[in-house]
Amino acid sequence: MVFLSFINNLINGVSLGSVYAIIALGYTMVYGIAKMLNFAHGDIIMVGAYVCFFMVSSFGLNPVFGILSAILVCTVLGILIEQLAYKPLRQANSLAVLITAIGVSYFLQNAAQLMWTSNPRIFPAIFGNGGLQLAGGQLMVPYKTLVTIGVCVIIMVGLILFTGKTRTGKAMRACSEDKEAAQLMGINVNRTISITFAIGSALAAVAGVLLCASYPKLIPTTGSMPGIKAFTAAVFGGIGSIPGAFLGGILLGVIEIFSSAYLSTELANAIVFLVLIVVLLVKPTGLLGKRTSEKV
Repeated sequence: MVFLSFINNLINGVSLGSVYAIIALGYTMVYGIAKMLNFAHGDIIMVGAYVCFFMVSSFGLNPVFGILSAILVCTVLGILIEQLAYKPLRQANSLAVLITAIGVSYFLQNAAQLMWTSNPRIFPAIFGNGGLQLAGGQLMVPYKTLVTIGVCVIIMVGLILFTGKTRTGKAMRACSEDKEAAQLMGINVNRTISITFAIGSALAAVAGVLLCASYPKLIPTTGSMPGIKAFTAAVFGGIGSIPGAFLGGILLGVIEIFSSAYLSTELANAIVFLVLIVVLLVKPTGLLGKRTSEKV
């Protein structure tokens, strides 16, 4: 019984960590190419969840169309945010960009409160309530858990192949290394950064749907804490590294679930951030991050 409880907590941790990993992949791509932290990323998660909610609950669409609608809206929103808020600050110092990102985050939260109110909404069970029976029926793995883990792995592998094999992916890697040199080689840096924001925002939409499928309470601040934790996961694994974001997200989810189950629910978040501090003290670049030298 204790072993089954351990396995159940492990599966739940990997599932939660998969959501963090998908969000962290969006963070790490934007930081890797644009060298900026998009703190509005968590609120794009919330927008995606609301779009899917209304498409399925209010308009009665199939969940697949609800998810596709969320991806489309968030992709367009991500491009608009990049063009209107961040592109004019391309040459500004990092503090100005950071303050702008926080401002965009609060704008999205308040806009959501005005449009949809602060009343909690219950997200529909778009993946059903069934599950896979294991250990003679003593352990059930919900379908939403299997979908979340599977989608996370597919996205991670897809991003690695995309950045390594496609022309646009190689352009992203070139911009990550040196924007000026990439521009001299004929790469459209502004277009590449916009594509990166579009991909990151699409990932945020997927993460929002998967998050609310497992934790169905939906409010305008739904994406705030998961966004912060996913940023922590990106730093934990090594921000700028796609495998690092994946590993950091999974480990963070497992640590959080096990802390809640075996130590203290109230202290789970504190333990997560404590582990991050310890890891960064030992390895400042994160688990899979690479040390880079500054040009002077």
